[in-house]
Amino acid sequence: MRSIQGYILKGKNVYVGLEDSKKTWKLCVRSEGVVVNECSMPAVYGNLRNYFINRFPECHIHVLYEAGFRGFGLHDQLVSDGWECTVTPPHTVTDEKCQRQKNDRIDCRRLAKNLENSDYKSCYVPDQEQREDRQLSRTYEQIKHDITRVKSRIRRTLEYQGLDHHFPAGKWGEASYRELIELLDTIDISSSLRISLTIMIRELEQLQGLRKELIQCLKGFAKKDRYKDSIALLKSAPGIGLLTAIRLVLEWGDLSRFKRKEQFTSFLGLTPSEYSSGEKELKGHITKQGNRQVRAWLIECSWAAIKKDPVLLDKYRRVYNHCGSKKKAIVAVARKLALRLRSLLLSKQPYAIGIIA
Repeated sequence: MRSIQGYILKGKNVYVGLEDSKKTWKLCVRSEGVVVNECSMPAVYGNLRNYFINRFPECHIHVLYEAGFRGFGLHDQLVSDGWECTVTPPHTVTDEKCQRQKNDRIDCRRLAKNLENSDYKSCYVPDQEQREDRQLSRTYEQIKHDITRVKSRIRRTLEYQGLDHHFPAGKWGEASYRELIELLDTIDISSSLRISLTIMIRELEQLQGLRKELIQCLKGFAKKDRYKDSIALLKSAPGIGLLTAIRLVLEWGDLSRFKRKEQFTSFLGLTPSEYSSGEKELKGHITKQGNRQVRAWLIECSWAAIKKDPVLLDKYRRVYNHCGSKKKAIVAVARKLALRLRSLLLSKQPYAIGIIA
């Protein structure tokens, strides 16, 4: 049977839909509009490689799988062995409206059919160096969230134990947490509670030290040949500091892949959602597609940018006067700022304050 199948498919295009899970891979293989094989195997790349070599020798193999928890390692392995591989965003996979069933076998069949019909969208796959550099930025963001959680835990513990009246009200700065141990010495509390609070404060100090270490590592990218020109261009824009410029370059990669500006704003999730049919047109909130941290950085930078660039300030005022919402107005500014950042990266020209574009 194996030799007959190999003879029939020899030299032809083979389309493989692969459903990835932690322990197993489900595969559906199509060729010339027909399912030629379906199987399941342990999620070990050696098994997949042998399967392709033994089952489909001399075939042009194309693989499609959904982006997930494994990242792009499987893509790199398939490409290095000479096979074509596409990674697709899970939320863009087309499906029949009447579909009422979902499992791994159905999913891999759908992926194989979409691949054969070219009915899919592909992810941008950064090279391994950029992925590893980008992980440093994402670790920094995680540490920032951990610091916020520990600070909140300390404040809530003081409130729960009825000790908050011993400390200043309102927002605390970094110095307030550093002085907390000394302030605790002036209060009569049990040794158990003192140990608990001391451990939380030590955890906070450790996280703050890690944050400083990560910042120094990230700043080193400003001197790296691969990134330094793009970082310098982004820094020329109002509201964009060194750290934000570095992280945007790491997250965005090569922007030349976006042929139109609408594709870029869609990638950022800054385009309004739309539910229109016939003569009825209804637009809603932004799609929030893509990395939410990037959107948060752009919005934060936009608040600073409108104080420096009159064109962006004019955009903010016009949208605010139209809708009466500061949130919608600053999102519109963030979209305009993002497009300007894309333009200066593609043109290799620094930002020009006050130029209408």
